[in-house]
Amino acid sequence: MTAATLTAPEIRASRDDDIPAITAIYGEAVRHGTGSFELAPPGEDEMAARRAALLAAGYPHIVALRDGAVIGFAYAGAYRPRPAYAGTVESSVYVSADTRGGGVGRALLSQLVAECAARDFRQMVAVIGDSANRASIALHEAMGFTLVGTFRSVGWKHGRWLDTVLMQRALGLGDGQPPGPAKQGLK
Repeated sequence: MTAATLTAPEIRASRDDDIPAITAIYGEAVRHGTGSFELAPPGEDEMAARRAALLAAGYPHIVALRDGAVIGFAYAGAYRPRPAYAGTVESSVYVSADTRGGGVGRALLSQLVAECAARDFRQMVAVIGDSANRASIALHEAMGFTLVGTFRSVGWKHGRWLDTVLMQRALGLGDGQPPGPAKQGLK
């Protein structure tokens, strides 16, 4: 089956029972890819803890499903911990190896952008591992992200130096006016 013949995936909020599939998808990306600079795949307990921390802090964590099986996941988290950055999120998108190129990443990123805008976040930053990761860069460009810059040779993985590409897009009202009080650190 080609990517063009696949149906759009279902996108929904992640659940506790999605953790095994999320862990497997991320583990493959860590072991074989350059999108994550982690060197050893975390286990299910760690992935569950990461998800719980994001949800507790009010960030979205979503999955893509096809025929009831999780085939990708995405989430947003704090770009930086200081309060002045509260209106800015960093995106992460991971898709199972056998479904890449079939629109799953686009569906996930589109929903992630919408959910972050609905939560009054104003900027989204993508920190893309490896400047040779053309598919991720193209996906982000197609979703309205612009290139901010490239950090050269900042990570060592798979026996070579890797770059980090920074991309950014506005969400909702962007920088047209200040974020709401919660995003200003004024609860």
